[in-house]
Amino acid sequence: MSQYLEIHPTHPQKRLVQTAVDIIRRGGVVVYPTDSSYAIGCHIGDKEAMERIQRIRQLDDKHHFTLVCKDLSEIATYAKVDNTQYRMLKSLTPGAFTFILPATHEVPRRLMHPKRRNIGIRVMDNPIVLALLEEFGQPILSSTLILPGHNMPETDAQEIREKLEKQVDLIIDGGHCGLEPTTVINMVEMPPQLMRQGKGTGHGLEVA
Repeated sequence: MSQYLEIHPTHPQKRLVQTAVDIIRRGGVVVYPTDSSYAIGCHIGDKEAMERIQRIRQLDDKHHFTLVCKDLSEIATYAKVDNTQYRMLKSLTPGAFTFILPATHEVPRRLMHPKRRNIGIRVMDNPIVLALLEEFGQPILSSTLILPGHNMPETDAQEIREKLEKQVDLIIDGGHCGLEPTTVINMVEMPPQLMRQGKGTGHGLEVA
């Protein structure tokens, strides 16, 4: 049975954030709110937890997992970014964007497409996520919480609890956070390619 924590959406309670991070460190699978919809995540180095997410979402090995990073300085550890890419990232973060970038050797091979060493990167504009990352001290391996047979992400924590309380270790209720997924931008080659239009818009974004 999963734990259920109600964390304030703008002023996260430190004690509850610490409890959540302890669960992630112990290999737990957690559902949490983001700046676009609810997501499901785990420790980047925990293969078993990642495989549990794959089973819950019925994902194959071609699925792009995302590393949710605290800020741009953390991105450089996991993705190769040149000056042009960095300027674009700086103009669009934090926000509801997922960036596909060439991965560094710090990224476990199992997280990437089997034929391409790329990784999805996010820097979110969500106080709960930022508090989790600050306490955790490293990125969270993440995927949008879209359940099998559904086209849209989950957005209600109570409904998520009814569906997943026996399959995940923690559900964080941070209130309603919308239905629209992130905008996905492929920055592996320049100019960048808009792969999916979602919640993130504008700010001088130029795509081919």
